[in-house]
Amino acid sequence: MEPEEQKIKELTEALLEKMGVRGEVSVLETTENIQFSIRTPEARLLIGERGENLIALNYILRRMAETKIGKTRLPFSIDVNDYQKQKAEELKDLARLSAQRVRYFKKEIELRPMSSYERRIVHAVLTEYPDIITQSVGEAPNRRVVIKPFIPA
Repeated sequence: MEPEEQKIKELTEALLEKMGVRGEVSVLETTENIQFSIRTPEARLLIGERGENLIALNYILRRMAETKIGKTRLPFSIDVNDYQKQKAEELKDLARLSAQRVRYFKKEIELRPMSSYERRIVHAVLTEYPDIITQSVGEAPNRRVVIKPFIPA
């Protein structure tokens, strides 16, 4: 494990201890970033309603890491009991299903409002479909993805 990764893991463990949350932190390197996975029986507290606490936890730990390590931009994220992993899979399934509907009915579909992270997942998944176009529309917090059939000129 790299020294920066070790420091972030220690920061995460220290924050959990200060919060009074029991849990184990493990490190998983992916192609996009480094994932610090927390396993805990108190996941509801860390995840919050619709993942809001988890988003805040990621933000706080990023700021703490920048203070402790410096300005090195080590891309990492925090996940609790695979919550983000499951949400990402659900989003990918929704994107694929919506793309199939757009193909069949030849009409655009507008998805529910999403965070930039969620929209990025939808856009990335649908790059596999050459006959589908995606576009983000609206203003935050109501920004959403529109999936359209590609009609060549």
